Amino acid sequence: MATEDRISFWRRTAKVPGRYHKDKPAFNQSKTKKASSFHEFACSTNDAWDIDDEEDYSLTGVILPNSAALSSSLHSHPAVLVQNQLQHEETVASHKPSEAPNLCNVHQDDTEFIHVNGKVVKSRSDDAHLSACSVRSTLQKQHSLPVRPIIPLVARISDQNASGAPPMTVREKSRLDKFRQLLANPNTDLEELRKHSWSGIPREMRPVTWRLLSGYLPANKERRELVLTRKREEYFGFIEQYYHSRADEQYKDTYRQIHIDIPRTNPLIPLFQQPTVQEVFERILFIWAIRHPASGYVQGINDLVTPFFVVFLSEFVSEDVENFEVAALPIDTQRNIEADSFWCMSKLLDGIQVQTHFIFISTDMINCKCVSQLKWILFQDNYTFAQPGIQNKVKALEELVSRIDEDIHNYFKRYEVEYLQFAFRWMNNLLMRELPLRCTIRLWDTYQAEAEGFSHFHLYVCAAFLIEWRKEILSMVDFQGLLMLLQNLPTIHWGNEEVGLLLAEAYRLKYTFADAPSHYKR
Repeated sequence: MATEDRISFWRRTAKVPGRYHKDKPAFNQSKTKKASSFHEFACSTNDAWDIDDEEDYSLTGVILPNSAALSSSLHSHPAVLVQNQLQHEETVASHKPSEAPNLCNVHQDDTEFIHVNGKVVKSRSDDAHLSACSVRSTLQKQHSLPVRPIIPLVARISDQNASGAPPMTVREKSRLDKFRQLLANPNTDLEELRKHSWSGIPREMRPVTWRLLSGYLPANKERRELVLTRKREEYFGFIEQYYHSRADEQYKDTYRQIHIDIPRTNPLIPLFQQPTVQEVFERILFIWAIRHPASGYVQGINDLVTPFFVVFLSEFVSEDVENFEVAALPIDTQRNIEADSFWCMSKLLDGIQVQTHFIFISTDMINCKCVSQLKWILFQDNYTFAQPGIQNKVKALEELVSRIDEDIHNYFKRYEVEYLQFAFRWMNNLLMRELPLRCTIRLWDTYQAEAEGFSHFHLYVCAAFLIEWRKEILSMVDFQGLLMLLQNLPTIHWGNEEVGLLLAEAYRLKYTFADAPSHYKR
């Protein structure tokens, strides 16, 4: 019945987003045909806002049981097929056989009943019981969204390798001892700490190491507690002073945008859907926006809080961070995690702003000693209207790729793929939307250790990340396929090993071009 409803819907609904017009045949990869450009793709499809109210109403009434409701072109995309297969395998693995009877059995006076199509029916045998469960399972799938495991692989925050390496090897134990020795010194050697952090930081040592490398904590061990106490009190002083103003006319739009973006932050991870955590993020982002009026809040900044929050939470949670109930922690602990996340995120954003604009400031302005104007320009980079700093980075990536791999660059030009269409998010969110959170945390170990890691080195990481998918990119034969691949790269199974190889390639690229400033130019 559900299948007939779907067929009937697609027949009577002429204008559906992404659907080809009747007079234009669907793309068939099995036939040799001139590849579609962006212009052809745009002309052959309808946009979501082309649907009128009646059709929109019909669309909302249609049940989408599985990926069969997607267009045929989406089905044929290899990256989507891989992701669907991985999600299916994760779903099957996550459901234990012992849980199945709970979905279909009702016990009463030792008599088994089953729910079939909304009715209660007696079960007379095990075979009938299994058959009814199968019917129930089928009906559930037909009348619900695709079933997902509680924690998909992409949402697991554990930083172990995807290949299933043991939790602690001899080498890792040695590295852990070295970190403990460095951090136990009265004055931590930050250069030595950066050197050892480049290839990854042990989980136990990561919170204090990140605080040190971000500049939040001093190298002197005796001063750390005093600094932590003072900075935490300062943050909550900001809360008392400014947070009540979120309802004011001047700030209500900012707060509204933050309030909308928070639930979208890592939606697959239950940790970030907890009201307690979302309130923490709202306070952090609102106070940051208030203290940085020149830029204010920009979408994407909400993602940059999550690695710090998870790392500082891991000090108090040994396993299953994804499902941990933050409200169960003592209030003082919650406050400390919140304040530390705020200050480290602020250090990160301030560093990105300054480091980026030193590339583009003219020497005339510096020689004229326009200090106040210089400070304002340093701040007006990544997170202002039109985000010119991000656009400059995307342009730099385009020029770099044209020198590194001319085939890919020309392939994009051939199919009218603009770098801004996929790389803007890479720069704005530091690849957080392209990689699982566990990989982002490992990546940030190196960014914290690398000089100008979040700004300059990130450019080479993005270039290496793009070249990583060279084979898949060159196998696409139209604009739509290319863009779908670039916006949904299959990194679900990535772990420490894959990130390590990516960083090694980025390091090679950086030092290949480090002394060649004209590599951005033809």
